[in-house]
Amino acid sequence: MKIVKVFNLNAVLGVSMALAAGQAGAATVSGYVTTAEPKALAGAIVTLWNEQKDQKLSTYTDAKGYYTLETDFTGKVTLRGRSPYYRDSNAPLTLASDADLDQLLILEKMTDPQEISDSLTASAHVTKLPLTEGEDRETFIAQCNFCHQQGNSLTRTPRPEEAWDATIWRMEGYGAMLSHAEHDMIRKTLFEGFDGAPVSVEQTHDFSPELAQATIHEWHVATPTSFLHDTMVGQDGNLYGIDESDDIIYEMNRDTDEIIAHKIPNPEGLPMGGNFVGAQLPIGIFTGHHGPHSGAQISDGRMFFTAALSSNLVEFSTDTHEFKLHPIPRGFLWKKGIYSHTIRADKENNVWFTVLASNMVLKFDTKTEAFTEIKLPSNGTARWLSDQLTGTILKISGLFPGKNHVLDLSHHKQDSIGAKAFNWPYGIDINPVDGGVWYAKLLGNKLGHIDPDTLEITEFDTPFKGPRRMRFDKNGILWIPSFDEGMLMRFDTKTEQFENIELPVLSENEYEVPYALNIHEHTGDVWIAANNSDRVLRYIPGEKRFISYPMPSRVVWFRDFEFTEDGQVCTSNSNLPAYAHEDGVPAFFCIDPNGTTKTDH
Repeated sequence: MKIVKVFNLNAVLGVSMALAAGQAGAATVSGYVTTAEPKALAGAIVTLWNEQKDQKLSTYTDAKGYYTLETDFTGKVTLRGRSPYYRDSNAPLTLASDADLDQLLILEKMTDPQEISDSLTASAHVTKLPLTEGEDRETFIAQCNFCHQQGNSLTRTPRPEEAWDATIWRMEGYGAMLSHAEHDMIRKTLFEGFDGAPVSVEQTHDFSPELAQATIHEWHVATPTSFLHDTMVGQDGNLYGIDESDDIIYEMNRDTDEIIAHKIPNPEGLPMGGNFVGAQLPIGIFTGHHGPHSGAQISDGRMFFTAALSSNLVEFSTDTHEFKLHPIPRGFLWKKGIYSHTIRADKENNVWFTVLASNMVLKFDTKTEAFTEIKLPSNGTARWLSDQLTGTILKISGLFPGKNHVLDLSHHKQDSIGAKAFNWPYGIDINPVDGGVWYAKLLGNKLGHIDPDTLEITEFDTPFKGPRRMRFDKNGILWIPSFDEGMLMRFDTKTEQFENIELPVLSENEYEVPYALNIHEHTGDVWIAANNSDRVLRYIPGEKRFISYPMPSRVVWFRDFEFTEDGQVCTSNSNLPAYAHEDGVPAFFCIDPNGTTKTDH
């Protein structure tokens, strides 16, 4: 079945798009960013918007405040300068295709406490929350941050305590695993901390000379209610954005900026929300049935997506744009295949993926179309009970759509266990050296190895909590983000030894939530999503140092990274909901650390 629809970038918003293809040459905009005194601002972000305001190209100033941008944008564009504790400066320009413009940007220092507070990252605002070190803080970080920032302009809005109570119940409906006591603690914390008063925090942004070499290209895509979870870089160089909320794969050609939206069919007539119809899904956002989540491409070009909501593996042909559904086998009382999550391909073109709520890994042979189940250790009685009952509880609660009876039935609430009742196998990757399959248990705080031949399992405790989406480097070293404790863990699979690196934060008492990372094959640099502070961190192992890339957009939430052939780091902005982003819609991001390709690819 072929379902193909072609959009302009913002057709869904009623905005037209001008394609970059066919333009004669590149324009150059350069100059300095200074204060009024004047004083050069190093590391300031300079952003050029296209005329349609649906694409932007950014770079950073060097130590002398100098910047340069090459662009194929033409027409009436806008140049913006941005630096912490200074007011944005916006300059309207008119660009011809071969223009060479000099533009000075002068930024004014902010003095109003509220204006300063409003400009700070979410990580600064969470310092107002009365969270002391210990279990309460860990629970808050682990269970209140996995879908979106805490402390952004949407989530820090003051509200009555009963309104916070309703919000937390809704969060529990789509995945926050809390006991009743933890629920009450978080309600009180949010009510007391987010009171509307400005936050007084002095953030320190480190400047690295490498910043001035970088460019960041953003393209708006999809709608304000879309949930663009992961983005893949295809073998054809196109970006493939996986919209979990609407069952759409957005394909964008980076040469022409054309976007094609591929709608996944629903031949089974699944209800909205799929297997999770009984839960209270995000209001106005989850309108699909499959919930495509993560993707992997094999050598013949076919892509495979985990369908988190429908217990299907979705196959997609990049040539014909046709979909094929592979139902995950279900066991007695519907125990298997619940919330399939992260997927990776091995060298034999098998795909392996974690199944979060079923505590298993599934292998799919793309030649025979056979599934192999690898049931993971339960790690205790409470977690074993979750493994046995979660499917049945979801099936029963599904008889009452949107009522959240799953919370009334689950022992994690009734027995006051909270997240400790679950394992949640999450990230997964294949060792390029020996083909071993490794997974991380997000709530179980375990790292596991599956022998691909014998399917024998070995598990290790991680030194820090919340191991999330991990990746191997080319030498077989596994790099793991600790989401709960803001750490980067390096695991040598031969010696079975961990090395732990603390992620930098911008001020005292802030915390970082590294959701995902990836390692550049040629440089070995580790690129990390620092999601609570609108940054991407680049760790250089040989030098044991970080480079911090502040993002040009506020409220960013990156869930995976992939690399283009020319070394760009690509992802998508997927804070839930998307309308909390500064620009109000999801976007593709490609970071070029060397700035060599600009916008002409």
